[in-house]
Amino acid sequence: MAYIDEMRKSGDWLFRWRSYLPLVFIAVIMASLTQYHLLGNSESEDQLWEAVCLAVSLFGLAIRCLTIGFTPARTSGRNAREQRASQLNTTGIYSTVRHPLYLGNFFIWLGIALFPHDWLVVVACMGIFWLYYERIIIAEEAFLAGKFGEQFDRWANATPAFLPNPRLYRRSENAFSLRNVLKREYPAFSGIIFSLFLLEAFGDYELFGRVEFDPLWKVLLGLGVGVHLVLRTLKKHTRLLHVPGR
Repeated sequence: MAYIDEMRKSGDWLFRWRSYLPLVFIAVIMASLTQYHLLGNSESEDQLWEAVCLAVSLFGLAIRCLTIGFTPARTSGRNAREQRASQLNTTGIYSTVRHPLYLGNFFIWLGIALFPHDWLVVVACMGIFWLYYERIIIAEEAFLAGKFGEQFDRWANATPAFLPNPRLYRRSENAFSLRNVLKREYPAFSGIIFSLFLLEAFGDYELFGRVEFDPLWKVLLGLGVGVHLVLRTLKKHTRLLHVPGR
């Protein structure tokens, strides 16, 4: 089997199991917290750094929300068993970068990896991220090329894979759907809050031998849990978040 075919095969497998990648990241980052210390030996500096980490992750979530809000039905889905696409997204954010959802994931995990303020952890996590998603991208683009042919080739030749080019922007052909964003992205929001809260608690334990929750982190955890429960309930038991065709 040619190497590119092996990459595609492994990419298809990783695509099906991509929801479990966070467990790898969290394990690597938590292992690093055994040497945790306050940034600059200052609690205020450390809290500012935590705010920066949260902001970076929320920036990644914003990219995902912008992408999901404008995508049509049966594309950019959370399907795990196989690749699927009813049409090729080439407008909106997809006119500036071919894989905006993975770009959003990059910033989400960059923010979390920055939390221990250990550059070796950042390098390790981003290396894992790249090796993981490189194969998924190869498999995904092979699928799209096979299904959409010349249309895909024209778009791929003009549009960067991972570093956006704003000069290429073309307005989306679809209206923005806040309902679709709320229906699909609440797990990412609560996951960011819970991951950072877990690292904060573990870091405090390693530092002080006990867990002391800052009032702000208590509020953020309550917000994350509340948003998750409310939107999950609305999604599962009502039609308030129903989007026709999505």
